[in-house]
Amino acid sequence: MISYLSGKIIFKSLSLKKDNFVVIDTGGVGYKVFVLDKTINELRLNDSLTVHVYTQVAETALDLYGFINREELEFFELLLTISGIGPRSALDIMKKAKIDDLHQGVLSGDFNLLSKLSGIGPKTAEKIVVGLKDKFSGSAGISGSNVSSDFNDALEALMTFGYSAGQARDALMKCAAEDTGEKIKEALKFLGGR
Repeated sequence: MISYLSGKIIFKSLSLKKDNFVVIDTGGVGYKVFVLDKTINELRLNDSLTVHVYTQVAETALDLYGFINREELEFFELLLTISGIGPRSALDIMKKAKIDDLHQGVLSGDFNLLSKLSGIGPKTAEKIVVGLKDKFSGSAGISGSNVSSDFNDALEALMTFGYSAGQARDALMKCAAEDTGEKIKEALKFLGGR
């Protein structure tokens, strides 16, 4: 079983419709490794890369999924324990949501909050909450975040202005303000490009 790969990126594929992957040359052998969007966006050809690897062995394929840190790999493996979620689905969920948002949504048990924060559908959010709730109690490897009611209120307000949950969440994460009104004003400046 492959635990990690370290080498030079000789090819990368970033597509909205297909799976994103890199080809890592390790000693003259090129490994195709499926990765998150943010991983591809941060790297250039010929950059050195080390990824923690999950290997999927199936009848028709041997696929590698790579993650920059152990936390991402561990969360990916937790998602795989949920019935109906395979490696491609788990990777897609992690593309749409930050680990801290998923973690907080599971701990709160609020399917709607998880769906709003992460941009994943309500049925998938419910499946994640039900499947991971017990596994997160006392989990030390994954850090949680405190999503305040001010954050939630500001998120909902920005969504009523027509911004997507992802756009609103990303803008709010950049805000330093504590008060709901100030958070909204500051987020609107980020969203407006000022």
